[in-house]
This record gives sequence, structure tokens and C-alpha cells, in this order.
Amino acid sequence: MAPQGKLDLDPEVVRRARALAARAAEPVITMARTHTTVSVERALLRIAGLAGADAEGRPWVNHLADAVRDQVGLEHGVALPVWDALLTGPYGTPEDLARAAAGGRAQFRLPAGADAREAKEAARAAARAGIARIDRRRAERDRMLAAAGDPPKPWIYLIVATGDIHEDIPQAQAAAREGADVVAVIRSTGQSLLDFVPEGATREGYAGTYATQENFRLMRAALDEVSRELGRYVRLTNYASGLCMPEIAALAGLERLDMMLNDCMYGIIFRDINPRRTFIDQRFSRQVHARAGITINTGEDNYLTTADAVDAAHTVIVSQLLNERFGHEAGLTDAQLGLGHAFEIDPAVPESFRLELAHAQLVRELFPDATLKYMPPTKHMTGNIFAGYLLDAFFNLAGVMTGQSIILIGMMTEGIHTPWLSDRDLALENVRYVRDAAGGLAEDFVPRPGGFVAERANRVLGESVELLERIERDGLLNAIAAGTFGVTRRPPDGGKGLDGVAARAGGYFNPAIEILDDEDPHAAHAHEEVPA
Repeated sequence: MAPQGKLDLDPEVVRRARALAARAAEPVITMARTHTTVSVERALLRIAGLAGADAEGRPWVNHLADAVRDQVGLEHGVALPVWDALLTGPYGTPEDLARAAAGGRAQFRLPAGADAREAKEAARAAARAGIARIDRRRAERDRMLAAAGDPPKPWIYLIVATGDIHEDIPQAQAAAREGADVVAVIRSTGQSLLDFVPEGATREGYAGTYATQENFRLMRAALDEVSRELGRYVRLTNYASGLCMPEIAALAGLERLDMMLNDCMYGIIFRDINPRRTFIDQRFSRQVHARAGITINTGEDNYLTTADAVDAAHTVIVSQLLNERFGHEAGLTDAQLGLGHAFEIDPAVPESFRLELAHAQLVRELFPDATLKYMPPTKHMTGNIFAGYLLDAFFNLAGVMTGQSIILIGMMTEGIHTPWLSDRDLALENVRYVRDAAGGLAEDFVPRPGGFVAERANRVLGESVELLERIERDGLLNAIAAGTFGVTRRPPDGGKGLDGVAARAGGYFNPAIEILDDEDPHAAHAHEEVPA
């Protein structure tokens, strides 16, 4: 086969890399299809309309799922026991049943025969109503994009997270007015480790703002307001990761978020979430994202904060290929794959900028239709704000030269303090200048055949294939346990949340999964053949 693209990548090597990634992913996909978790079951209850919490802030979905697990187990799912209880008991609503369960007054069973059929139909109707709401929110986005207009790429991505949603809102609107196309509300430190989703509008987050349904609703409304004012649609991002990943994904679909951080290994490596729990939760989350038209952002950039960005470059490619396979299997299109990578090579390394260009162009050519998210330098920021501002400008230039889709703006005060509004304003000015001055420079950036950039990119691709061969042979879970990604070792049965995993029994029933498996609008991806 003839080489392709600007880097002369061998199509046969690219094909082999994808085939290896697919085969390495398949046992994990099988595990996800044959297991459930407490958060998957709670997500069904949220989709079906159960919201709210008790006086201490414990969500009703937690009370209900825990009561079912204690009495009949999770292996058949919560749908049959819950809707059977609603049909046969004195409960007017799911919340009534949850209140009774919280007080130890509700009894659950696994119905059979006609009772089971009636419970299934009632559960299906509730799930269909929730997914119809997600569909309506997706249609709203389409109408707003048509009316307000979609900004050209690269989209400028900016983080706003004070801990107080009512402080976040004016800062997010101000950022949009200064040029931000995507506003990300980073979560409060430690929320990944909470096995419940906080309730209501929150004002006390630490280094971030809690991800709650009400916070999602408030920020979405604020960005819709500024979108209409500016005549361009401003996207909203949050995080679907941690122990409540499926629930947060469901809430994002219900409240029309546009992007969600959702990486196949981030929670495992950097938050010590059990690997099995993570992969099971993730499949359901990505099915919801596919249905909702949400673009996921993956977190390969994080590997380069704990591993060397030159030595570990191939681990980024391997993770991206795995994220692609897991995403396609769950129904995501290429355009919904916001695969992540980063500008994290030590500036003191000779030819560092050429190396960064090689890595960024390699990702662009491997995933030509993906909505790539390029992350700024953080690891080597020293506190010298002038050097930091220059380094951010080089990052912005690399993003424009290699046609990245989303550029997360860097802050010259990275590592000194939480950015002030003035810091964000200068950072936005930096990226706007580079983007406008460089224009269509990506069209003119063609590395010399056989030169430094092309040779480096092909070397990284070759190393990626070698690593994928080992992962396919040894197993992905074992590779994670060996510290392959981001150096950190995470064994398959370690970490937090394993006690919330259950193998599906025969007759397992979850109407949300049933609908998403059978009716996903992008089902062509969902059951594609694994390459040989």
C-alpha cells in the first residue's frame, strides 16, 4: 500500500494497530456486557425520573438501589423488583417507594410470570419517557446550533470552577464574551470518590464545583442566554467519571450538556477506582452520551503528567486507539470522540517543538474525523509567567498548525494560584492572536518526507504497535496492573468500588440498556465486527 497523509504513515501499520486495539478491548467489552454496577442501576432510576434526596442529602436512588441489593441482589437489575413493588404496593411514585425503602418499610422480590411481564412493561415505559427527554434535549441543541450558529474550529476551551455555581455563572458568561467556545466546569476535588451524586445548587466545592443536576441546569441556562446574545453556540462540559459515572452521564443527557470528560482509564489510574467497575460503568455512560449527542473528552494528556512525554508518547496513541474502540462499540461516532493529548515535553529537550508537532500531527492523521482535544503545557510551568506565556503561545501554534479541534487554553500562572479573571483574559488574548494570525497554516504545514517530524511520528506509531501486541497477549487489565499507562499500577481487583459490581444473572433486565442497545441512533458502530 502507498503511504498516506503528511507523515507517510503506512496504512498497513495503522490497520494493524486498530486491529490489535480491538482485540485487546474485546474481553473488557464482554465483561461490561455481562456485569452491572450499583451506579448503572441508579442511572436507570434517574432516567426513569427519580430525583431528590433525604434531609441528610442521601439521594433517593441510593436508598432504593441499596434496599433492592440487600433484599434480592443486583444480579437481575433493580427494574423488576422496583416496578413490581410499585405495581403491587401502596406507593404512588418511585419517590414514595424510596422513602419507604429508606425507612426499612419496603419489601422487594423477583416477580415471575404475569407479574414479571407487567413489571417489565411498566419499567420500559418509564425508561422510554426518560430517554425521550434526552432525545428532546438533543433536538434543542440542534435547533440552537441552527439558530445561534456554530463557531469555527479550533474551539477555544476554558475552565471555570470556583466551587460556587453562582460565582461560576458570571465568570463563564464573561469567558464566552471574551472568545471561549467551550466552558468546562471542573468538579470539586474528591467527587470522583463519592458513591452518590450531591443534590441541588452547591456553593462549597473545593478547587471545583460539584456536578449536580441543578448545577448542570443553571449553567446550561446561563450559557444559552449568552449564546443568543453572541450569536454563536457556547458548549458546556463537565466530568462523567468516578464512582457515579453512569448517573452523571444520564444527568448530562437530561440537562443538555455538550461534552463530558469520559476516559477509559483516567479514574483507574489517577483516582484508584476499581478497573472492573470503571469499564462496566463506562460502557453504559458512553451509550447515554451517544444517544444524547454528547462529545466525550478522553484524558490521555494526564499520562504525560506522571510519565515522560517523549518516552511515553506511544502510550497516548495506544490509549486513544482503545478509547476509539470502546467508544464505537457503545455507539459513539468519530465526531463524538474528543480524543485527548497534550503539549507536555520538557522545553529544555532539544527540538522539543518539532517533537510536539510530530506527536500532534500523528494524532490528527490517525483520527482524521475525531474532535481532538489538545491540552496545554502544565508539567513544566515554573512560575516564570513570561516564559509560561511564551510556552502557551507555542502550544497554541502547534494546535493551529496540526489542525486540532479543541484547544484548551493554558494559563501563565499555572502552578502558582487558581487563575484570576485577568489571567484568563490574557490567555484568551494569546490564543485568539495565534489562531487569527496563523489562519489556515495547517494547509501549509507539510513535514519533509523522511525528515525529523515524519520519522519521529512513524517511530511512535511503531512503538504503539509493539505495546498493543503485548497488551493483546497479556490482557488490558494486566497491562494496567503493570503500570503501562501513567506509570501507576492498578490491579484488577484493587481500588474503590469493586463491591458495587455484580455479574448479570440469566434474565437480567435493565430497560435503559435494552433501549440503548436496540435503538441507538448510531447503532452501525455498536456491533461492528472486530478486525482480524
